[in-house]
Amino acid sequence: VHCHTADQYTLKTELYEMCWNLRDGLRDCLVAAAPYGGPIALLREPHRRSPSSRPQLEIYSASGNSLASFPWKSGPVVQLGWTVNDELLCIQEDGTVLIYDLFGSFKRHFSMGQEVVQSQVLEAKVFHSPYGTGVAIVTGSSRFTLATNIDDLKLRRLPEVPGLQGAPSCWAVLTQDRQTKVLLANGADLFILDNTSCTSPPGLSPQVSSIVHMSVSFSYKYLALFTDTGHLWTGSAHLQDKLSEVDTKIRNPPKQMVWCRRPKSQQPSVVLMWDRLLLVAGVCNDIIQFPVEEQCVCVGELDGVRVVSSSRQELLQEVPLVCQEIFKIASMAPGALLLEAHREYEKCSQKADEYLREIKEQSMLGEAVRQCVEAAGHEYDIQTQKTLLRAASFGKCFLTDFSPDSFVATCRELRVLNAVREAGVGLPLTHSQFKQMTVQVLIDRLVYRQFYPLAIEICRYLKTPDYQGVSRVLKHWASCKVQQKDLSDEAIARAVCLKVGDSAGVSYSHIAAKAYECGRTELAIKLLDYEARSGEQVPLLLKMKRSQLALSKAVESGDTDLVYTVVTYLKNEMNRGDFFMTLRNQPVALSLYRQFCKLQEQDTLKDLYNQDDDHQELANYYVTASYREKRLESRLSVLQSAVDEYNKAKNEFAAKVTHTHTHRHTLGSLQVIEGAGPVHDHKRHHFLCVQATMEALLALGLHKQAEQLYRDFRVPDKRYWWLKLKSLAEKEEWEELEKFSKSKKSPIGYLPFVEVCMKRHNKHEAKKYVSKVPPEQKVKAHLAAERGRDGAVLARCSASDRLLIDKLNRARATATKK
Repeated sequence: VHCHTADQYTLKTELYEMCWNLRDGLRDCLVAAAPYGGPIALLREPHRRSPSSRPQLEIYSASGNSLASFPWKSGPVVQLGWTVNDELLCIQEDGTVLIYDLFGSFKRHFSMGQEVVQSQVLEAKVFHSPYGTGVAIVTGSSRFTLATNIDDLKLRRLPEVPGLQGAPSCWAVLTQDRQTKVLLANGADLFILDNTSCTSPPGLSPQVSSIVHMSVSFSYKYLALFTDTGHLWTGSAHLQDKLSEVDTKIRNPPKQMVWCRRPKSQQPSVVLMWDRLLLVAGVCNDIIQFPVEEQCVCVGELDGVRVVSSSRQELLQEVPLVCQEIFKIASMAPGALLLEAHREYEKCSQKADEYLREIKEQSMLGEAVRQCVEAAGHEYDIQTQKTLLRAASFGKCFLTDFSPDSFVATCRELRVLNAVREAGVGLPLTHSQFKQMTVQVLIDRLVYRQFYPLAIEICRYLKTPDYQGVSRVLKHWASCKVQQKDLSDEAIARAVCLKVGDSAGVSYSHIAAKAYECGRTELAIKLLDYEARSGEQVPLLLKMKRSQLALSKAVESGDTDLVYTVVTYLKNEMNRGDFFMTLRNQPVALSLYRQFCKLQEQDTLKDLYNQDDDHQELANYYVTASYREKRLESRLSVLQSAVDEYNKAKNEFAAKVTHTHTHRHTLGSLQVIEGAGPVHDHKRHHFLCVQATMEALLALGLHKQAEQLYRDFRVPDKRYWWLKLKSLAEKEEWEELEKFSKSKKSPIGYLPFVEVCMKRHNKHEAKKYVSKVPPEQKVKAHLAAERGRDGAVLARCSASDRLLIDKLNRARATATKK
């Protein structure tokens, strides 16, 4: 139905004949309908308090298909509303807000403040802002409280209003300058409440005794005020710009007042609803009246108003300008001429050519095609859409440089819109709402309503990437599938596997987590078997207390970090015995844990070997641990433990070597050293090898102890003589050196004696040992002791030795000359 006034067109389109069967219509009901073709909630007789007959809360799709129905068992409800995610808010008198999903399942609740319990909620409003869904209430103490975003609850109690007793005559929530405010009327006075102040707006002085109703536009840009004299004032929301003031001739306050305008429209209008009348008032003084046969509810939309009654649902809109130009009588717009040309073409009339020539002469054929495509998007009737699109297709055949992108996109979008507008789906979206909502949000809404096949077909038709489209739908479908209690775990797991397969972006661990949340642990484990990523399997298995399986999955993955993660978790969750027994069944994990303990937890490593009765490794551990001991007694004790463990492991060789090391190694000698007094200040000698220990003993003058060590460890004679010789020479104990040389035949000869004496520049002592040097070494002895001629030395040499020395001297002289 098209209604035409002096300066505006209004279009009333029937959306649905409602599928519900409401016996008493919408009387005595709290009604809330979500925008963007959202669901409808009804609560019959909300203030009925009889326990025997409780109010019934019913949820329907926009076409009237029942989604949920259940008796209301909580407190009296003041207001119903919907969030941006299609969740139902039920605001009670005590300030409690209960949240339900689309199918009536309770989600959660919150309170609007403790002080509200005493003063009670008089009125409440649910509003949408850039921050999310909000709730505003006014209490019996005339105080306003706001929650701008219920998902991040922060309550704000607004300042008091001077002179206000009880609820105001009317009020609304505004969103201005990134701040949420309350506009209220108390008689003829207007007040704006923000976080800190209560002010009266300037620039508005209506000559009335009272403002009885107000309404804010969908975008919060415009405000409408209805006075007790029947005047409707419209203007900007900041109350500084007036659009119009219309006398409706009706003094009774309307039951509802809703803005009706398209985005970017310059002629907004307001819809007012009384019991038997629906009135549309625009910026001019003319008004449009529609008779109403039954009680209705108006729902404000982005580009119009949905009018819902017990029998039908209609959409009231401002007619788009492009549609006006095409369809108005005797229009000469390019789109109208192209549409007429196509009609004549279908009749095989030559007038088609005449219309085309007229459009081409004006060089407006491209504009004509654009108008037909745009108008098709705004039309709700499928046949009208087809007519306009065929006309556009006919016109673009005569264009050489026309881009078909907009035409193709509109065809695709209309096909999707026509599918979701079907009564079985019940999403009566307009093209403007669809563009504002985006495809992603539409898919989310279909998924939320469990229209999975339709959502998948739309994703494929619009060629949406899998991770945004099909995979996301399948993931949600699978999450709902695992909650079906009438199917066995095996049947659900098989169905999910067949449907999901290896779809990109679908995580079986996410589906398994949903199953676990529903108490179906075995189903969750079956689903995890299909998860290819071990990193996703293991955390959930640990959460489900399936530690053995989690460890097995981690080991199978080959990811050492994942294994360490599981082992650390098990160590913290289990007692020590069970932890070790669990690792025992997983050799790879046990090996990795041992490696970790060698670097970080040595004591735990000993417990592991004890648990496994691994005497060989335990003995090795004790040997290594002995080197970390600083006290001699402790080290001996640890080494003895190593000997005992080697014996248990039947490793006789290792036991014997360790036993020898314990009783006759350096530590045995150090016991003597420590009792000698000065060694107490030489901690650096601890844990030295045999040779170093002997050197230390000789340096300290403990020759007997050094000799005992030499015998105990069967040190080679040559090594012992060299060590003692160097020690005595460094200390210049020449008498002891001579005694030592005479103790028995030197295994290293006597040339070293000559050399160490000369190193200390003691020729006298060196000469004592030259005679004992064998003939073949006397030349070296001579050179070492004399570095030239010395009569005493030469006199003690034989003739053959002297000849050899002379020969050597001549050779040296020749070499020097060269």
